[in-house]
Amino acid sequence: MSEYTLSAELREDAGKGASRRLRRENGVPAIVYGGKAGGNDRKPTAITLKANELNKLLEDEAFYSSIITLNVGGKDEQVILKDLQRHPAKALVWHADFLRVNKSTKIKATVPVHFTNEEACVGVKLGGGKITHQLTSLDIVCSAGDLPEFIEVDMSNVEVGTVVHLSDLKLPKGVEAQALTHGAEHDTAVVTVAAAPKAAADEEGEAESAE
Repeated sequence: MSEYTLSAELREDAGKGASRRLRRENGVPAIVYGGKAGGNDRKPTAITLKANELNKLLEDEAFYSSIITLNVGGKDEQVILKDLQRHPAKALVWHADFLRVNKSTKIKATVPVHFTNEEACVGVKLGGGKITHQLTSLDIVCSAGDLPEFIEVDMSNVEVGTVVHLSDLKLPKGVEAQALTHGAEHDTAVVTVAAAPKAAADEEGEAESAE
């Protein structure tokens, strides 16, 4: 289920003072919540991560949208990263939140959008258009087992003057755009191929000449 493994230790000390001590010792305070045991909701668990181990994994874009094997005190559980708090001025992770999941857990997640074949886009090569990204990430709803690393948008056949909306995306099986679950009026633009100013002016001039 997971390509990523992160080790952690149970954290007993709480409060700002304890968190400051952890950070000075290469630790990152974190919490794991969610999940059930014996039909009952599991309690949140305070943990400590190793800053250097976490920072290395955070360099990989897919880590943010993958199921992670979290080893807490020698016991493995499956989680996803739900929130990350960073220092406002320094390149430091201040706190992390993880959600316990299994393959069937229904989750909301944000995944990156990858635009492919932009150099071959017909709207650019033949129409002289310009590509503008309205979204670079997408909020989705799916089961944890269906969580994609990214959403791909193939730009090769997109013509000039085209607006690609959420409803135009080819999403993996079991994955929905969260915005569309609220109705068709939330079908926002993802990417456009607009006519370049010069091309637009030429078209206007040609129309005037024809008249």
